[in-house]
Amino acid sequence: MYEVTVEAGFSSGHYLRNYRGKCENPHGHNYKVRVTLAGAALDDSGLLLDFKLLKQVMRPVIDRIDHQMLNDLEPFIELNPSAENIAKYFYDQTSDQLALMTAGRVRIKDCTIWETDTTTATYYE
Repeated sequence: MYEVTVEAGFSSGHYLRNYRGKCENPHGHNYKVRVTLAGAALDDSGLLLDFKLLKQVMRPVIDRIDHQMLNDLEPFIELNPSAENIAKYFYDQTSDQLALMTAGRVRIKDCTIWETDTTTATYYE
């Protein structure tokens, strides 16, 4: 099995519903996202997936939420924009694009979101 990983950053605001504490108030983070891919077979170039292509898969997801209030965007209008839910959002969005791009040869292993330098949430299936 092979794995490749790309990290990127974005800045967004949010607030947590049904939460008691500072995070119930609007605030922002400089997030970092890490997407790791896995697959058993390499392509004709000897790559699981070119890093450049993985960055292209991640770019529309980042562009949609960068410098936005997450609570104002689907699916976070109803879904709490916790780090856990943001990780699943990235997983789902990039997984759909990746499946089309690689005809199922490559899958997303996991997606990790950093809310701060010392706090992360990871989603995988």
